[in-house]
Amino acid sequence: MKFSYSLALLLLSIIGYGQENPYWFTDDIKKKVADSTQSQSWRSQMAATYYSISGQYKPALESWDETFGRVKKLSTVDSLRFTKLIPVNAKDYILDRAASEQIIIINEAHHNASHRAFASSLLQGLYDKGYRYLGLETLASDSLNITKFAALSSGYYSKEPEFGNFIYNALKIGFKLFPYEAEGNNKEREIGEAKNIFDFMQKNKDGKYLIYCGYQHAYEGIHKSWEKTMAGRLSDLTEINPFTIDQTQFSEKSSLKFNDPLLRLVKNTVPVVLKDQNHGIYNGEDKELYTDIKIIHPVTKYVEGRPNWMLNKNRKFYKIPASKVSIYPALVLAYRKGEFEKQGIPADIIELKTSNDSRFLILDKGNYEIVIKDKEYKVINRFEKKIK
Repeated sequence: MKFSYSLALLLLSIIGYGQENPYWFTDDIKKKVADSTQSQSWRSQMAATYYSISGQYKPALESWDETFGRVKKLSTVDSLRFTKLIPVNAKDYILDRAASEQIIIINEAHHNASHRAFASSLLQGLYDKGYRYLGLETLASDSLNITKFAALSSGYYSKEPEFGNFIYNALKIGFKLFPYEAEGNNKEREIGEAKNIFDFMQKNKDGKYLIYCGYQHAYEGIHKSWEKTMAGRLSDLTEINPFTIDQTQFSEKSSLKFNDPLLRLVKNTVPVVLKDQNHGIYNGEDKELYTDIKIIHPVTKYVEGRPNWMLNKNRKFYKIPASKVSIYPALVLAYRKGEFEKQGIPADIIELKTSNDSRFLILDKGNYEIVIKDKEYKVINRFEKKIK
């Protein structure tokens, strides 16, 4: 399966930058996509990204699968082989191994916000093991190291709430963030990204490095179009073999029928990696283009209409009082106090089509300003809320 990642990133950046409001109602996303003259493949990617940025996790998966959903079958031999694999908590495994690594590269699917939530869950543990620098492909500049939060101008994919939370948590913990995107397509872009990261490393040597990227940039080996990927080229420049992590291959799809057979077999409730009976890590069938490990994310369960992976020990539900919403449909955005006026990224978003919809935000501890917008994107209510 091939995607025009570099072209998509370029086009999405052109569309995204300059947009005063990237958070849209579902109907407006549908209309924008329907009015597009691009190919069906492009419309699926475009809609998936728009839904993701607007906090619509399930519609993002569904839009992607309209074009890229595939039903995969598993042979009896492979099924028996896979059932012998032993699931191990992915977070624990990564943090244990991180102690002996210098560079970790972990990827995401740009429309799947759960990948950002998982990456964010690693941050404190990695910092405790000496990681001090976080490279983000989407960043436009490093100015957020001063402001300490992501704004609409910080990047394109970082407009999405979970990405904004990822950045906020990294800065709060003490990471120094840096951009490394490069111009060009295919091989030229991979070379440029690796060089940008390497150049940053030469000037910042007081810790280890976490590199966050999209899709196959994290893969080692030989790529059909790029020759070596960013990860492979960075290894050449640094003479360090990076610890590479793939989140994309075994992530859930919009429907169980599209899920990889391995995901259906494992039936895990937390992200895991798989070990064989000799304690070797299963990292996929492709040995030409590979990562060191592949994470098998669990199928999402919904609690009060929200994805369960959004919840953790610090996050909790906050139900918007019905009295605060005077008209429907409404868009509810929760900003950390002081960030709305500075065009920050909301910590969470929900769309309320009717008064019967679930009104639960999921927020970390802290002070928030809740902003409610009507169909014309006009603010119809603003109020503060402290989450204890």
